[in-house]
Amino acid sequence: MNNAIFTLSTQVGKVLQEKGLLLATAESCTGGGVAQAVTDISGSSAWFERGFVTYTNAAKRSMLGVPAELLAAHGAVSEEVAAAMAQGCLAHSEAQVAVSTTGIAGPTGGVPGKPVGTVCFGWAMDGRVLTQRLVFAGDRQAVRAQAVAQALRELLRFIQ
Repeated sequence: MNNAIFTLSTQVGKVLQEKGLLLATAESCTGGGVAQAVTDISGSSAWFERGFVTYTNAAKRSMLGVPAELLAAHGAVSEEVAAAMAQGCLAHSEAQVAVSTTGIAGPTGGVPGKPVGTVCFGWAMDGRVLTQRLVFAGDRQAVRAQAVAQALRELLRFIQ
């Protein structure tokens, strides 16, 4: 894990522990990378509850309760689905805070309006949901690493 991600994970854990909150993750394109980053921190069981890797639409529906209509209307890589993933993550866990990622890490999969590198994020807590859509440059590993870092960076802002 790179130093920036380790530092972000440590900071996230510190704030979650101070606030007595548990985190859960719902990931698609990052394949569990956010969960791995936070569980790389010793003592993370005090503030990390669980992670869902929902790579297919069927998994998003069955594990997180993402409505099929939402997936059909907006596609898996959308802020709407990222929001539903984060909300579903809270509904299907004991956590009070959730982060979700869904995107196109590449090198294939890009479509008009959603090029390779497109990642949508969701953060949910206390009935609030924040979403973001970014396009990252680089190969598959670079896109995924940037997405993990961004998920943690914004999570830190969201919970503070």
